[in-house]
Amino acid sequence: MSKPVLEILPYRRPPSGDAPLVDVSAYRSTELRHPVQPLVVIPQTLSEVTGPVYGYGCIGPMDHDLTRQHAGDPIGERIVIEGRVLDEDERPVPETLVEVWQANAAGRYAHAQDTHDAPLDRNFSGAGRMLTDADGHFRFTTVKPGAYPWQNHDNAWRPPHVHFSVFGRSFLTRLVTQMYFPGDPLLRLDPIFSSIPSERARQRLIASFDLEVTEPGRALGYRFDIVLRGRDATPMGL
Repeated sequence: MSKPVLEILPYRRPPSGDAPLVDVSAYRSTELRHPVQPLVVIPQTLSEVTGPVYGYGCIGPMDHDLTRQHAGDPIGERIVIEGRVLDEDERPVPETLVEVWQANAAGRYAHAQDTHDAPLDRNFSGAGRMLTDADGHFRFTTVKPGAYPWQNHDNAWRPPHVHFSVFGRSFLTRLVTQMYFPGDPLLRLDPIFSSIPSERARQRLIASFDLEVTEPGRALGYRFDIVLRGRDATPMGL
């Protein structure tokens, strides 16, 4: 019996300009936190590659639905975000831990360091997680986050966005990005979004409205796929 032949596909390197710049004059905090010396590669041991890992049993039944984690309904426009985690050849990545966190509908995070003069929502913590299924699929129900001011420059406002985190088989293989909403006028003014030189790559951070994802009478639907690497990779490190 002959062994199956594994197809070896070439790695499609992302074009220059697809990754966020680490030092952007318009994004003030990068001045203090970007590397000024060449990076040092530290060899990984077996313990770093294989652990620690997340526990499957730690994911609760309502962790994917941020609107049903408390006694009452949160305030705001309910939305559904559906997508897939894919590799560079559009193959699904199953059993991957996907996390989201965001501000509430008024533009405030449920965090002690957020002092924005906007109301908190006792029925909204702003965090969720789930594992992708065999097809790399994930689906979150939440409320659309509000814009909020930040201290980067005069009259600076962050556009509504949802943070995404994708874990591999260990905590060393974690990627973080942000999802934005179509038609937002704040996008062109946001130095974090604009830190990605390529317009084509920036567009990969904008979800698309999808009527098929919408829950009739309850929540509008958006589609947001996450591609882990290659020329169509979702920009990371935001």
